[in-house]
Amino acid sequence: QVQLVESGGGLVQPGGSLRLSCVASGRGFSVYSVAWFRQAPGKEREFVGAISWSGSETHYTDSVKGRFTISRDYAKNTVFLQMDSLKPDDTAAYYCAAKRASDYWNDSGWYYWGQGTQVTVSS
Repeated sequence: QVQLVESGGGLVQPGGSLRLSCVASGRGFSVYSVAWFRQAPGKEREFVGAISWSGSETHYTDSVKGRFTISRDYAKNTVFLQMDSLKPDDTAAYYCAAKRASDYWNDSGWYYWGQGTQVTVSS
């Protein structure tokens, strides 16, 4: 069993940056792939990106490529989502998810979820 807790959301101006954290508790997190999703009001949940269990590979949806970066710190059982050059369209609740599988690029099959953290990009 893995529990995930996101933090780091908030209000930021367009062009600004935020770093979200996803802290895991439970055994074996180091062998889990981890993804970030987001959901804006009235919209479907969207896959943002993911990192492999090894931390050596990442995958991003086209709309965030070059602006968002996912990394992980095994000692802290934490996965980060660094978000730069934020746009109003990035406004959403952001969720981290985990699965013990190698297909980290696949937006399905994620079975551990956090409660989400709100990101609002507005002037």
